[in-house]
Amino acid sequence: MKKLFTSESVSEGHPDKLCDQISDAILDECLKQDKNSRVAIECFITTDYLLIGGETRTTAKVDYEKVARAVLKRVGYFESETGIDPENCKVEIRIHVQSPDISMGVDGNDDSVIGAGDQGIMFGYANHDTQNYMPYAISIAHDLVHLASKLRKAGTFKDAMPDMKSQVTMDYTNKANPRIETILMSVQHKADFNEAEFKKFLKENVMDVIAKRYNQNTDFEVLINPTGNFVIGGPNSDTGLTGRKIIVDTYGGYSRHGGGAFSGKDASKVDRSGAYMCRYVAKNIVAAGMADEVEIQVSYAIGIAKPVSIFVETFGTEHVDINTIAKAINENFDFSVKGMVDHLNLTEPVFFRTSKYGHFGKNEFS
Repeated sequence: MKKLFTSESVSEGHPDKLCDQISDAILDECLKQDKNSRVAIECFITTDYLLIGGETRTTAKVDYEKVARAVLKRVGYFESETGIDPENCKVEIRIHVQSPDISMGVDGNDDSVIGAGDQGIMFGYANHDTQNYMPYAISIAHDLVHLASKLRKAGTFKDAMPDMKSQVTMDYTNKANPRIETILMSVQHKADFNEAEFKKFLKENVMDVIAKRYNQNTDFEVLINPTGNFVIGGPNSDTGLTGRKIIVDTYGGYSRHGGGAFSGKDASKVDRSGAYMCRYVAKNIVAAGMADEVEIQVSYAIGIAKPVSIFVETFGTEHVDINTIAKAINENFDFSVKGMVDHLNLTEPVFFRTSKYGHFGKNEFS
């Protein structure tokens, strides 16, 4: 029996990813003006309507509506029939000041200490599948929709529209030599497209290119737009919410997930900073040759700076004693909220770039 594992990704034009990008674009704009901004912004999008809600504590003066419309234009929507009209869609703002109860727990009375913005558990993961220490299926899935989107924006991918999804099934029957079993892509297109040309382009200029990038086979099963048509897309076909693609954002289901979403949250929210730090540490352990596969869990209590617990799992792939790995983590990495924020430079406006095509495997802290 074959051992198959599947992960999916979505493009920047997917309704949920539109919301993630808008939330993180607002966060970055706040941080550009005030590095101590406290931000928790979520969006809801549907046919010609966008709701931006949440809470902030910042000195920044942000035109939320202008930021949101700029994101929609950047993605490539231009009229309601294609998904949403960035110029004329209705935008509502429902943002209020952060609760003083949360502020008190996070900031306390000592500027050198930041308490966790909430309780929760976070995971980080790394393995040797790819050069960026990410599992094959999610990395390939991200790159498929990323490349297709780049070619669409360049005008090379004729008749393609912004809303896309990918799904990659890997065959791990021979774990020393994983192969691509199936690639599925659903890509929004214009009504008068040439279906045969469209599918041929997608196979030869996207699927095969990405497979070869990972030194993978190109004789995989191909599924393109299985329903036959994908003309109506974006918010015109489906609602979007910030934080709804948490498995796409992390490891494609290959590793466990704590449940907390990332986008729209400043780094005092350990849902984000804790998960980023766990990934950073896991990646460094694998890169150092201490283990071939590492998963780290941390947990926090609201208002408390340091984690309640840290757990390390190497799945039997360690090359040194597991206690040596645990000791190295405790001696070399600071999981206090301020320690994570300072080490990973998370007061900088770096979050928009994480809001599409996965948060991990593509920049310094991931």
